[in-house]
Amino acid sequence: MKQVVNKWLGRYFGSDEAVLLAVMIAAFVVLVATVGTFLGPVFTALIIAFLLQGVVNKLSHLGLSHRLSIVIAYVIFLFALISTVMVLVPIVGRQLSLLLAEFPSILAKLQALMIALPEQYSDYITAEQFQILWVRASEEVAKLAEQILTFSLNSFPSLFGVGIYLLLVPVLVFFMLIDRENLVNFVAELLPRKRPVMSKIWVEMDNQFANYIRGKAIEIIIIGVISYLAFLFLGLNYAALLALSVGLSVLIPYIGATVVTFPVLLIAYIQWGYSSEFFWLFILYGAIQIFDGNILVPLLFSEVVNLHPISIIIAVLLFGGIWGFWGVFFAIPLATLVKAIFNAWPVTSTNS
Repeated sequence: MKQVVNKWLGRYFGSDEAVLLAVMIAAFVVLVATVGTFLGPVFTALIIAFLLQGVVNKLSHLGLSHRLSIVIAYVIFLFALISTVMVLVPIVGRQLSLLLAEFPSILAKLQALMIALPEQYSDYITAEQFQILWVRASEEVAKLAEQILTFSLNSFPSLFGVGIYLLLVPVLVFFMLIDRENLVNFVAELLPRKRPVMSKIWVEMDNQFANYIRGKAIEIIIIGVISYLAFLFLGLNYAALLALSVGLSVLIPYIGATVVTFPVLLIAYIQWGYSSEFFWLFILYGAIQIFDGNILVPLLFSEVVNLHPISIIIAVLLFGGIWGFWGVFFAIPLATLVKAIFNAWPVTSTNS
């Protein structure tokens, strides 16, 4: 057994670079698992810097100086941040408050609907059987609502935490843009000069990470805006809140769209019942999902993500369980990174 283990270690950890790469991966996992939550502003700033770097490159290609391109991109970021804080957050917050206030009446309407089911399907279920199912379902819903509320209260940062983000993230973004080359060179100096495997992984992942983040941001904005316009056109209640949910649902492939469909259709049914407006909403919402999955995603990520759907779902569940929101957000690029490491890992030939 010892000989088999030594042979395996010699095959996959027979080079100095392989050992160093394994240590770096282990250190990164430990860092994320222990202090990943505290590094939220840094990760947020990195994502925004990736997004703005594309703007900087575009402006530089138009003939503007690098410094001026950074200033213009940073001003665009500040304008978007201020607009979001001053406009979007109050609207969504107000609609969320209204939804929570009307939640008891929504439950009452659902209960009335469920009570009428035994009369329509009396051949399949009796009133007594339905009553038992309703009581059990109500208990489970109450437990689920309590868990969701507890999770929400624990997940939303305090006002102090929000203040930290609003203060630190713009500063970090500015320095990441200004000192990008210096930061990259500093990290490179910490690594061995001869690093063919790391260089191969870096070349494969550099564009993929940046393009994925930019593509995902564009997808969220496009789907969110289209959903908001569709909901607003039909007069759906809580249009901004539901559109934001639909936009953010693209962060979790396959799962997100499935989960967010239920509240959208539920609010529509409570508001309109089985009417023409409800079916028009169903058609428009289905068209948005088809557009996202069959046109927008292939257009934005055709050269970025080459993973099987099962791999993506497993990555979302695994990294999301380990790292929460950031694990979900980075699930696909992290899965792509794992694939790149697996393909580039140095294997030393050993004599049998």
